[in-house]
Amino acid sequence: MTGSLKLFRTAPFSARLGMGMVLIALLAALLAPAIAPYGETEVVGDVWLPASGDHLVGTDNLGRDLFSRLLYGARNTIAIAFLITALSFIVGIVWGFLAATVGGWMDQLLSRFVDILMAFPTLIFALMVLSVVGTSIPALVVVIALLDSTRVYRLSRAVAMDIEVMEFVEAARLRGEGLWWLMRHEILPNAMPPLVAEFGLRFCFVFLFIAALSFLGLGIQPPTADWGSMVRENSGAITFGIFTPLWPAGAIAFLTVGVNLVVDWFLHIASGLED
Repeated sequence: MTGSLKLFRTAPFSARLGMGMVLIALLAALLAPAIAPYGETEVVGDVWLPASGDHLVGTDNLGRDLFSRLLYGARNTIAIAFLITALSFIVGIVWGFLAATVGGWMDQLLSRFVDILMAFPTLIFALMVLSVVGTSIPALVVVIALLDSTRVYRLSRAVAMDIEVMEFVEAARLRGEGLWWLMRHEILPNAMPPLVAEFGLRFCFVFLFIAALSFLGLGIQPPTADWGSMVRENSGAITFGIFTPLWPAGAIAFLTVGVNLVVDWFLHIASGLED
């Protein structure tokens, strides 16, 4: 705990700013039911009302309170993006470590399978699969996690191949340690810095990817609040000089910038470079 506080105090302004931005988004997601003045799908007024005392940032295309929708959208978007990123890392790290540690036919089989998946543009492939299997949240999680795990596989395999040839791994092999023990106790702890940094970057990618799918109508489906679909639903307001869609778009940018500032700081620490 003391070490964490010391690390925070020595962090540059950009990192503190990023942590503050991420904390605001997390609090909005966690406390949405307590903070939101109205329900997630409750119609409370006319369409595209301006900001007022009753509606802090106005209403949306159906007359729902936009501030409440933003709060619930944070909960839905962040939770699903985190779940997808965590699942993709579990799959990608296991595959990558297995390929690097076993080598031979296992490495060739997994690498060629990943090459096939990565040969398709991610957005086009996701649109094609989701249009067939449907746009339910479980389908969304599985499809995006599988696609994103290919990127994690590449990184984890490259990192593990550098680690598994080191002397302490060879010593563990000579002691008779098994494959999973080597992966869990020898390779994973030494691969954590780049993997943790990559987790932040992949979270941003997944977060933006979900928003893009929702904007195209194949992401999180209405009436569930989601920042990407909120931009699409209110995009017509721009024609009338109403800037309602800029609020969810700004929320997407806000969280993305915050996470990237924290990740940049972590990468700087992990690199061992001095200011």
